[in-house]
Amino acid sequence: MPAVGAYAGLVTRTIAFALDAALVNGVALLVGVTIGLGVSILHLPKQIETAIAAVLGMAWVLWLVGYFAFFWSTTGQTPGDRVMRIRVLDGHNRGPLRPLRAALRFGGVLLASIPLFAGILVMLWDDRHRCLQDRLARTIVVYVPKPVPPAQRLPSVAGDA
Repeated sequence: MPAVGAYAGLVTRTIAFALDAALVNGVALLVGVTIGLGVSILHLPKQIETAIAAVLGMAWVLWLVGYFAFFWSTTGQTPGDRVMRIRVLDGHNRGPLRPLRAALRFGGVLLASIPLFAGILVMLWDDRHRCLQDRLARTIVVYVPKPVPPAQRLPSVAGDA
Protein backbone atom coordinates (compact mmCIF):
# COMPACT_ATOMS: atom_id res chain seq x y z
CA MET A 1 0.00 0.00 0.00
CA PRO A 2 1.54 3.35 -1.06
CA ALA A 3 2.06 6.15 1.42
CA VAL A 4 -0.95 8.46 1.42
CA GLY A 5 -0.93 12.14 2.32
CA ALA A 6 -3.77 14.40 3.39
CA TYR A 7 -6.99 14.60 1.37
CA ALA A 8 -6.78 17.09 -1.50
CA GLY A 9 -8.89 20.25 -1.31
CA LEU A 10 -11.16 22.12 -3.69
CA VAL A 11 -8.66 24.66 -5.04
CA THR A 12 -5.94 22.09 -5.76
CA ARG A 13 -8.36 19.75 -7.49
CA THR A 14 -9.89 22.60 -9.52
CA ILE A 15 -6.48 23.77 -10.75
CA ALA A 16 -5.50 20.21 -11.69
CA PHE A 17 -8.75 19.74 -13.61
CA ALA A 18 -8.30 23.10 -15.39
CA LEU A 19 -4.79 22.08 -16.49
CA ASP A 20 -6.14 18.77 -17.82
CA ALA A 21 -9.03 20.50 -19.59
CA ALA A 22 -6.58 22.90 -21.27
CA LEU A 23 -4.43 19.98 -22.44
CA VAL A 24 -7.34 17.85 -23.68
CA ASN A 25 -9.07 20.71 -25.46
CA GLY A 26 -5.80 22.07 -26.86
CA VAL A 27 -5.08 18.74 -28.55
CA ALA A 28 -8.70 18.49 -29.75
CA LEU A 29 -8.52 22.04 -31.16
CA LEU A 30 -5.29 21.29 -33.01
CA VAL A 31 -6.75 18.12 -34.54
CA GLY A 32 -10.05 19.84 -35.38
CA VAL A 33 -8.37 22.79 -37.09
CA THR A 34 -6.10 20.48 -39.08
CA ILE A 35 -9.00 18.32 -40.26
CA GLY A 36 -11.16 21.39 -40.89
CA LEU A 37 -8.52 22.91 -43.14
CA GLY A 38 -8.17 19.62 -45.01
CA VAL A 39 -11.93 19.34 -45.50
CA SER A 40 -12.16 22.94 -46.73
CA ILE A 41 -9.60 22.22 -49.46
CA LEU A 42 -11.50 19.16 -50.70
CA HIS A 43 -14.83 20.99 -51.38
CA LEU A 44 -16.96 18.11 -50.08
CA PRO A 45 -20.78 18.12 -50.13
CA LYS A 46 -22.48 19.65 -47.09
CA GLN A 47 -23.82 16.27 -45.90
CA ILE A 48 -20.31 14.80 -45.77
CA GLU A 49 -19.00 17.84 -43.89
CA THR A 50 -21.83 17.40 -41.38
CA ALA A 51 -21.01 13.71 -40.98
CA ILE A 52 -17.32 14.53 -40.46
CA ALA A 53 -18.26 17.11 -37.81
CA ALA A 54 -20.44 14.53 -36.02
CA VAL A 55 -17.65 11.94 -36.10
CA LEU A 56 -15.17 14.50 -34.76
CA GLY A 57 -17.57 15.45 -31.97
CA MET A 58 -17.91 11.80 -30.97
CA ALA A 59 -14.11 11.38 -31.16
CA TRP A 60 -13.72 14.35 -28.81
CA VAL A 61 -16.06 12.74 -26.26
CA LEU A 62 -14.17 9.44 -26.46
CA TRP A 63 -10.82 11.27 -26.21
CA LEU A 64 -12.04 13.16 -23.14
CA VAL A 65 -13.34 10.09 -21.29
CA GLY A 66 -10.37 7.98 -22.42
CA TYR A 67 -7.84 10.57 -21.23
CA PHE A 68 -9.14 10.63 -17.65
CA ALA A 69 -9.96 6.90 -17.49
CA PHE A 70 -6.50 5.96 -18.78
CA PHE A 71 -4.56 8.10 -16.33
CA TRP A 72 -6.78 7.37 -13.31
CA SER A 73 -6.60 3.61 -13.96
CA THR A 74 -2.85 3.42 -14.60
CA THR A 75 -0.95 5.88 -12.40
CA GLY A 76 -3.86 7.48 -10.55
CA GLN A 77 -2.64 10.86 -11.78
CA THR A 78 -3.47 12.88 -14.85
CA PRO A 79 -0.77 15.34 -15.95
CA GLY A 80 -2.69 18.10 -14.11
CA ASP A 81 -2.83 15.94 -10.98
CA ARG A 82 0.92 15.35 -11.25
CA VAL A 83 1.62 19.08 -11.43
CA MET A 84 -0.56 19.68 -8.35
CA ARG A 85 0.89 16.60 -6.59
CA ILE A 86 -2.41 14.77 -6.05
CA ARG A 87 -3.53 11.22 -6.85
CA VAL A 88 -6.89 9.45 -7.25
CA LEU A 89 -7.00 6.17 -5.34
CA ASP A 90 -9.48 3.40 -4.68
CA GLY A 91 -11.06 4.28 -1.35
CA HIS A 92 -10.75 0.73 0.01
CA ASN A 93 -7.40 -0.72 -1.06
CA ARG A 94 -5.68 2.62 -1.77
CA GLY A 95 -4.54 1.37 -5.21
CA PRO A 96 -5.30 2.46 -8.77
CA LEU A 97 -8.81 2.28 -10.17
CA ARG A 98 -10.01 -0.22 -12.70
CA PRO A 99 -10.75 1.33 -16.13
CA LEU A 100 -14.54 0.96 -15.82
CA ARG A 101 -14.57 2.64 -12.39
CA ALA A 102 -12.35 5.39 -13.76
CA ALA A 103 -14.84 5.99 -16.59
CA LEU A 104 -17.70 5.93 -14.05
CA ARG A 105 -15.83 8.52 -12.00
CA PHE A 106 -15.59 10.79 -15.03
CA GLY A 107 -19.33 10.41 -15.60
CA GLY A 108 -19.73 11.42 -11.97
CA VAL A 109 -17.70 14.58 -12.65
CA LEU A 110 -20.22 15.53 -15.34
CA LEU A 111 -23.18 14.81 -13.05
CA ALA A 112 -21.58 16.71 -10.17
CA SER A 113 -21.14 19.83 -12.28
CA ILE A 114 -24.68 19.97 -13.71
CA PRO A 115 -26.58 21.47 -10.76
CA LEU A 116 -24.34 24.54 -10.33
CA PHE A 117 -21.41 22.38 -9.19
CA ALA A 118 -23.38 21.20 -6.14
CA GLY A 119 -21.96 17.70 -6.48
CA ILE A 120 -18.45 19.13 -6.28
CA LEU A 121 -19.10 21.57 -3.47
CA VAL A 122 -20.29 18.78 -1.16
CA MET A 123 -16.60 18.09 -0.56
CA LEU A 124 -16.53 21.15 1.69
CA TRP A 125 -18.65 19.26 4.26
CA ASP A 126 -17.06 15.82 3.88
CA ASP A 127 -14.30 14.71 6.26
CA ARG A 128 -12.39 13.05 3.36
CA HIS A 129 -13.17 15.86 0.86
CA ARG A 130 -15.17 13.54 -1.40
CA CYS A 131 -17.27 14.92 -4.25
CA LEU A 132 -20.17 13.16 -5.95
CA GLN A 133 -17.81 11.41 -8.39
CA ASP A 134 -15.72 10.11 -5.49
CA ARG A 135 -18.79 8.70 -3.78
CA LEU A 136 -20.05 7.05 -6.99
CA ALA A 137 -16.71 5.44 -7.82
CA ARG A 138 -15.65 4.92 -4.17
CA THR A 139 -12.44 6.93 -4.55
CA ILE A 140 -10.39 9.41 -2.59
CA VAL A 141 -8.03 12.14 -3.79
CA VAL A 142 -4.90 12.64 -1.74
CA TYR A 143 -1.77 14.74 -1.83
CA VAL A 144 1.30 12.81 -2.96
CA PRO A 145 4.06 12.96 -0.34
CA LYS A 146 7.22 14.68 -1.54
CA PRO A 147 9.96 12.20 -2.43
CA VAL A 148 12.96 12.13 -0.12
CA PRO A 149 16.20 13.00 -1.99
CA PRO A 150 18.73 10.11 -1.97
CA ALA A 151 21.26 12.17 0.03
CA GLN A 152 18.76 12.56 2.91
CA ARG A 153 17.67 8.91 3.10
CA LEU A 154 18.75 6.96 6.11
CA PRO A 155 21.16 4.10 5.41
CA SER A 156 19.65 0.66 5.82
CA VAL A 157 20.64 -1.36 8.85
CA ALA A 158 21.32 -4.50 6.77
CA GLY A 159 23.65 -2.60 4.42
CA ASP A 160 25.81 -1.22 7.26
CA ALA A 161 27.19 -4.58 8.34
